[in-house]
Amino acid sequence: MPKASELKRGMVVDIDGVPYSVKNVDAKSPTSRGATTLYKIRFKNLQSGKKLDESFKSDELLKEADCVRVSVQFSYRDAENIIFMNTEDYSQYEVNENDVKSLMSYITEGLEGLTALIMDGMLLSVELPQFVDMEIVDTIPNIKGATVAGRTKPAILSTGIEVQVPEYMETGEIIRINTGTGKFMTRV
Repeated sequence: MPKASELKRGMVVDIDGVPYSVKNVDAKSPTSRGATTLYKIRFKNLQSGKKLDESFKSDELLKEADCVRVSVQFSYRDAENIIFMNTEDYSQYEVNENDVKSLMSYITEGLEGLTALIMDGMLLSVELPQFVDMEIVDTIPNIKGATVAGRTKPAILSTGIEVQVPEYMETGEIIRINTGTGKFMTRV
């Protein structure tokens, strides 16, 4: 059972029988002597997707949820569900497309590094790798001398999302995107 001071982003805890993922931890140190540090923690309900903000003293214990992290791969999409396959035992997990809609902008066929949280045989959530490589499918033509200036232009990627890229980038190039911020990192 972890203490509130030991919680890290991505950990899963059980609050009133519901699994919550830690999204953000903010420590507040009081100025008076003898007072304990307070931890303001933002959780995400893994069943409903709602956010929950709670404050805990540093020595309060929380119950860790009985979840398993497994490596998965995007398999296919049917009418309203997305199917992921466990890369070790090839079992399949189904999740409603609306539950992972924001993630699908970064998931391409053959993407490695996806991690799923499984509880009682059900897929609760999917975590993206920190960076993904994607192809630019549409952008305005290269501008001569653009390498000198730090200006950007919009580019449409293979999954349909739009990101800002340096002006010297061209259609067909592979770029690395930070999945946390959605920003261009580098050319691959």
